[in-house]
Amino acid sequence: MSDKIRVAVLYGGRSAEHEISLISARNVVRGLDTNRYDVVPVAIDRAGHWRLSDTAELLEAAQRSLPVFREESENDLHFFPGHERRLQPAGSAGESFGRIDVVFPVLHGPFGEDGSVQGMLKLLDLPFVGPSVAGSAVGMDKVLMKRLLREAGIPIGDFRIATARDRDRIDFHALKKALGLPMYVKPANMGSSVGINRVRSESEWEHAISEAFLYDTKIVIEANIVGREIECAVLGNEDPIASLPGEIVPKDGFYSYRSKYYDEKGAALEIPARLDPDLIRRVKQLSVDTFRALDLEGMSRVDLFLTADAQLLVNEVNTIPGFTNISMYPKLWEVSGIPFPALLDRLIELAFERHARDSALRTDVDIPDES
Repeated sequence: MSDKIRVAVLYGGRSAEHEISLISARNVVRGLDTNRYDVVPVAIDRAGHWRLSDTAELLEAAQRSLPVFREESENDLHFFPGHERRLQPAGSAGESFGRIDVVFPVLHGPFGEDGSVQGMLKLLDLPFVGPSVAGSAVGMDKVLMKRLLREAGIPIGDFRIATARDRDRIDFHALKKALGLPMYVKPANMGSSVGINRVRSESEWEHAISEAFLYDTKIVIEANIVGREIECAVLGNEDPIASLPGEIVPKDGFYSYRSKYYDEKGAALEIPARLDPDLIRRVKQLSVDTFRALDLEGMSRVDLFLTADAQLLVNEVNTIPGFTNISMYPKLWEVSGIPFPALLDRLIELAFERHARDSALRTDVDIPDES
């Protein structure tokens, strides 16, 4: 058995961000030092089937969807909890692919970034990269996130929420009066700008809420914030650190899904952002405060607005940020002095550190002797 650390890289998933996950996972696999790690790619198709993959298949699949694994295969996986931490083929009497030391989820959006996979990995007693269950859940759900940030005194923009149950009672004119135009309509649980629309008039309203409700039963309506779009990467567990900030300058004022991933000229990236030292300090401190307020660990990207009067407002967080060639999280750490392979090393170290910390917690109770 190899003495290298065996890293299971989870990719794909049941999410509208499936294709982006493939690109991110490809870069993570390429970035992991083969002298230190054995990589075990695990593909998850859109139907939620898990299957052992290989690097060649992963690279070939990048930028397109994985096929749905309709037929049973010896590579269909069972996970076994406990200290053995092994992957075993479905239906196998004893054959195993060997131990798994740590899991690196590269899953964007629901069923991967929202606490669901993280909860399963905790039950399996597997160390994993990124925030744990609670942090992942609130980081994904913009309604819970905004409420927690507001409670913690973190500055955020004005917003309203609506559910599918109340759809017929959503009043465009009341929202227009409260939030002004334009306003932004978003699914509560989605990332990469999927399902987001800018509403500049009543004629755009119905399309915006219809599309948002395609992706979630809960939506967020946000006031427009005029300002620069600043992003900051955070890394760590109990003592997180923040990177230098970066800035996104969208071509049309809206950083859409197409602008992020398919239009090379959709936005300009300023890395690092052109900010004075005091603003850099404030961005970094607010990003760390946000990270802590949401109970995040491992990694997250914090997205903020900087207004003309130098006010900083937190927009949202991303708990499994992209690792594509144009993604801000690795680029920000690169300019902050942590190259990509070293960043992956540190993320895996943090996964082991948290697992060791949590494993030391008691799972029994002393019962007083009343005799």
